Amino acid sequence: MSKEDPRRRPNIIILNPDEMRSDSLGHLGNPAAHTPRMDALAREEGVSFSNAFCQNPVCVPSRCSFLTGLYPHTRGHRTMRHLLHQEEKSLFSELKDAGYYVWINGRGDLYAGQVEGLDKKHADEVYFYDKNEKITPVNPLTMKQVEAQKKEKRNPYMCFEGVVEMDGGPDVPHTLGAIDAILNRTEPNKPLCLFLGWMNPHPEYRIEKKYRDLIDADKIPDRIDYQSCVDKSLMLQKIHELSKTEDVTEEEWRELRAVYLAQCAKVDEMVGMVCDALKEAGEYDNSAIFILSDHGDFTGDYSVAEKAQNSFENCLVKVPLLIKPPKWEKADPGVSESLTELVDFYATVLDYAGVEPSETHFGYTLRPVIEDRSMPNRQYVFCEGGRNPGETHCDEWHSKGGRGPAVGSSLYPKVTAQKDDNCHEKGTMIFDGRIKYIHRPSGRDELYDLFEDPGECRNIIASADQELLYRLKSKMLDWYQQTCDIVPKKLDERNSFEQTWTFVRGICPPGKEEKVREYLKTGVEWPDALRYCVELWMQIGKEGNYDETLL
Repeated sequence: MSKEDPRRRPNIIILNPDEMRSDSLGHLGNPAAHTPRMDALAREEGVSFSNAFCQNPVCVPSRCSFLTGLYPHTRGHRTMRHLLHQEEKSLFSELKDAGYYVWINGRGDLYAGQVEGLDKKHADEVYFYDKNEKITPVNPLTMKQVEAQKKEKRNPYMCFEGVVEMDGGPDVPHTLGAIDAILNRTEPNKPLCLFLGWMNPHPEYRIEKKYRDLIDADKIPDRIDYQSCVDKSLMLQKIHELSKTEDVTEEEWRELRAVYLAQCAKVDEMVGMVCDALKEAGEYDNSAIFILSDHGDFTGDYSVAEKAQNSFENCLVKVPLLIKPPKWEKADPGVSESLTELVDFYATVLDYAGVEPSETHFGYTLRPVIEDRSMPNRQYVFCEGGRNPGETHCDEWHSKGGRGPAVGSSLYPKVTAQKDDNCHEKGTMIFDGRIKYIHRPSGRDELYDLFEDPGECRNIIASADQELLYRLKSKMLDWYQQTCDIVPKKLDERNSFEQTWTFVRGICPPGKEEKVREYLKTGVEWPDALRYCVELWMQIGKEGNYDETLL
């Protein structure tokens, strides 16, 4: 990064935990959370958005959305198995093309894995593991953690493992890889874009004891019991039916939620590790830091675990979004209640980086809100998910070969429910900060007043005010119309080279064929080509080298 003019080129540091709920942070009101590093960032240096919403409640569509600034429907990125292809841009490719050195870890869930070399378009370096580390193969059947996992679980659909000796996941090794990328810059004269995606706190719910000890289970807020709900979505009904959690005790649910918060505590520690490395490298003040999750997690709410593809409760769609700008930028630290979407993250990164996007996107830069937390951002936020009837290639059961997970697999309830066209029906959410409306083509709509019913337990669509519904449906239609597609800024020629030559070859001056054909290669259309031929004739005329009868 240039030390002469750092304000024009801040480092972009993106930290992306997976499946982290907004209410898992201490500064956003959870008395049991242990997130001191993120709490301090929000309190002292950055802005935390308490009403940030993802655009899809599962990972692939959400990542494809917030890393392109587009909604899932815009290019069809609304399933777990349709990712970015060669012709598509991302935040990473935009920054790379603008001169950033882009480092990302091999978290995946963005570009099509079967396209060889596609990662090179989006990043200078993709980190999968420490290639200098020597490993000794271990027989997994002898590992203590695997032996513990092999024990029969009381309910496998809770995705619960509890306290383990060692997490064994990639998060800490990848964090150490990111730290090395910060301390030992490959191209120190370029600004750095670093994307570090973590698995935590994604289920399975498991954590080492030192993190579990940080959570006081007695302070955990009560969960939302499915039995207290009325007229929820068919997807949630089906997942609850298949999960068979009726006999799970409150103590068991509370421990699951404690382990989840302990996983979030581990995320907080890793945030601190990255920030400390930036300070050690002398790059902390030069860096814009973005912390966001792709979506949330039921974590026992509605008596289920994990997530669903077309369910839009706040525990799934309301996510952390915390932004610390570079030191020279104005900031109003604290919590902003302004309605925000993750596509706004995309716009904000490009704004701070000073990069002009090469194609249309739908995000709003959050810089005005970061500078003054009283500033509004959006009047409505949207989220979408599900599929049309018969789109079996869009559900996880059929896209994995039509077999689906076995009974007893933790994924069985969620994936099996997707086989049902009615359960997996498309849904679109609009939320204005109080009223949440969910539209479905079948008419199985949902409506919640979150001031009166913050747990979204009572679907009041049957008694809805029709004027209110008309307003929300109209706003949703406007949104779909405005975002249904994008037009590339690089325009196409209406005619091919040979088509244009066909138009003008009959008036091309004799002996000027090659000159005209070379001119056509510049991409001109036929009126310009016609004018060019006329100019050649005029030039020949001035030189007295043509036969007037030819005109």
